[in-house]
Amino acid sequence: MTRHARNCTAGAVYTYHEKKKDTKTAGYGTQSLRLGKDSVTDFDCCCLSLQPCREPTITPEGYLYDKESILEYILHEKREIAKRTKEYEKHKRQEQAEKEELGEAEQRSRLQKFIKKEQSIVTDPHNPFKTNEQDVGDPTAGPSKSISNMINGKDKQLPSFWIPSLTPASKEVTIKKPDKTIYCPMSGKPLRMKDLVEVKFTLVQDPDDKSSLIAKKNRYMCAVTHDILGNTVPCAVLKPSGHVVTMECVEKIIKKDWIDPISGAKLTEKDIIPFQMGGTGYSCTNKSLSASVERPTMQV
Repeated sequence: MTRHARNCTAGAVYTYHEKKKDTKTAGYGTQSLRLGKDSVTDFDCCCLSLQPCREPTITPEGYLYDKESILEYILHEKREIAKRTKEYEKHKRQEQAEKEELGEAEQRSRLQKFIKKEQSIVTDPHNPFKTNEQDVGDPTAGPSKSISNMINGKDKQLPSFWIPSLTPASKEVTIKKPDKTIYCPMSGKPLRMKDLVEVKFTLVQDPDDKSSLIAKKNRYMCAVTHDILGNTVPCAVLKPSGHVVTMECVEKIIKKDWIDPISGAKLTEKDIIPFQMGGTGYSCTNKSLSASVERPTMQV
């Protein structure tokens, strides 16, 4: 084996190839992998379930969802918002109760200080020859100098530091008021049920193909030009009718008179919703085709 070979073990230098090979074998470091065509969903698949849509709906940003999946997501988010709202209200009530308790404690401490000052004022001459035993029952006697920890209100103070109520508390956690807006899981923009548009795909009529719809490679076609739709064909949804057409049809036919060829309704720029394509595995179609997982690094 030559010293320039890739798997040469006689060298004194730990080469980059050896380090990369050991990292992949041991599972250390950041593992990166380029995604292929099998890792990219088709254009008619739901962004949540990753399966072909039964009742497809699309957002104004062009993300396709199955109606059942997006409804479950919205209901789940509403339940989570209601749960966070209850926790926030409970936290607010606890804060209010703590503030009231602190106010009452401060008022009691002021009252005790006032009483202590009043008792320390000597209006009658004090007899220095009287002992503490003689002062018992004497209203003119000053405050008791007993060393007991159960007098002068000390019986209400617990000296046991290990009791849970006397242990030092950690920093208070502030709970922010939850946002009641539901956001799209793909675009991160506010999502409302009334903004979803029902999508109507045009099936490919092939009498020779007897397989099921999911098993077919070419399932749908353009509603106007009858071109086969796929990940390599940019397409859009016409909002008034919900039909799917190719972007070539939009540019060459629809944008001439701005009329929906299916329903005959007038169109605007907002009525044309471009599809967010699933991808093909080629870098010219997708923005990012690499996935990485961060793991503990190996130091040499």
